Amino acid sequence: MSVEKTVPQTQEQRVPNTQECSREDARYVTPPVDIIEYKDKLVLQADVPGVGKDAVKVNVENNVLTLEAVPSAGPNNDATYREYELANFYRQFEFSEQIDAEKISADLKNGVLTVHLPKVEKVKPKQIPVAYAE
Repeated sequence: MSVEKTVPQTQEQRVPNTQECSREDARYVTPPVDIIEYKDKLVLQADVPGVGKDAVKVNVENNVLTLEAVPSAGPNNDATYREYELANFYRQFEFSEQIDAEKISADLKNGVLTVHLPKVEKVKPKQIPVAYAE
């Protein structure tokens, strides 16, 4: 079962600027993920280092899971020398109706965002008793 389908950003989704900018204020990167399929659920693990619990958003709309995270600058905010800058994380996944969107949950621990995507319970076969009339 294919889980990830990149959701392209269309021209209509972009907000036109009244002024042309040569650089964006914020930079976004795609966090690397692992997706593990179990019998009853999928588990998505995304690496989002430097992100605190209040700086991560997980949204579901129209079968599209959106992950957004903003890392904090940390204690090195006024560094004398810096070889890298923290970037915001953004990624979207489109999933099928096999995922129960109402039961999706997520947790963050040590820079790893884990999203639990439970599968919809299939309709179980049911034996219908037949009454016999004489």
